[in-house]
Amino acid sequence: MNKQKIYWICQVSGWFLFVLLNSFFIQLEQELSSQIITGLVVSFFIGISTSHVYRNFIIRSGWLKYGFIKLIPRFIISSLILSLVYYLLYFSIISFLYEPTLSVPKLAGLFADILNIAFVYFVWSLIYFLFNFIENYKKEEIKNLKWEASTKEIELNRLKSQLNPHFMFNAMNSIRALVDENPQKAKNAITQLSNILRNTLQMGRKRLISFDEELSLVRDYLGLEFTRYEERLNVEYKLDPLSIQFKVPPLMIQTIVENAIKHGIAKLIKGGKIEIQTAVKGDFLFITVINDGKLKEEINQEKGFGIKNTIERLSLLYGNNATFNIRGLNENKVITEIKIPKYYESTDN
Repeated sequence: MNKQKIYWICQVSGWFLFVLLNSFFIQLEQELSSQIITGLVVSFFIGISTSHVYRNFIIRSGWLKYGFIKLIPRFIISSLILSLVYYLLYFSIISFLYEPTLSVPKLAGLFADILNIAFVYFVWSLIYFLFNFIENYKKEEIKNLKWEASTKEIELNRLKSQLNPHFMFNAMNSIRALVDENPQKAKNAITQLSNILRNTLQMGRKRLISFDEELSLVRDYLGLEFTRYEERLNVEYKLDPLSIQFKVPPLMIQTIVENAIKHGIAKLIKGGKIEIQTAVKGDFLFITVINDGKLKEEINQEKGFGIKNTIERLSLLYGNNATFNIRGLNENKVITEIKIPKYYESTDN
């Protein structure tokens, strides 16, 4: 229903209620004669027409841009003027339809009647102002939400554009280490990397991807790292089957696994183990990555690029509904924990 239609429904309903109340109080003192009913009908149409002209005046004068305090004196003066116009029209029409003497008795209480009608116009002014205030507030709120969403979208795209080169740089370092040691493995690793990059380019167009898509990317990435670390790298999966119901930010789990290898496994002579676990509790997915190694204090405080990027993306997408925590589980293990809610919106971007 558009704004104009709502206005006319309220306008007709409001003045009809005014006439209905008048007829009720008149009936308490006397019977409703044809002349009184005619007067009520005249009141109805005068009320609608004068308030509609008044509305156009408010719009053209730009009163709706003023604050409430500034409008109060304008409403009072306008209501008194409208009340005088109302009675001038009323008595003119009634005098034309009936003998002028019939309307004379009402003149005795004219001042009180003018104040009563002025009060009606004043209430009308307040209701109209309130309606427009709420309408403008909603529009402004929608405008702000759209702006906020647009800003978040730009920021997310910036973060994703940073993440791909970061991943590429680390992957190329892994392959470079194999070139002299084992050229054949280096060739296989390049093939694996090309597959990974193709998938990341497709996923990078989305705000969120399915858990299965992210897990597939993690497995491909670990396949690349297996080529380099061989038996020094062990991976164990403990996944809740309900995890597939969730969507996650692209490269989120992969970034955590990459961080675990770079700052944990790679620094251990004998290598180590990475555990990737998920659990679903209500409408939340809990992702846990545990790796052998030690959490350096400076890494925990400053946080590397990948971790910072992940935290920022989680904040932009979920606000306070998502959490991220990395800490030392004990002297020889580091645990990274992420909690994200279900996300029902379309992820196409």
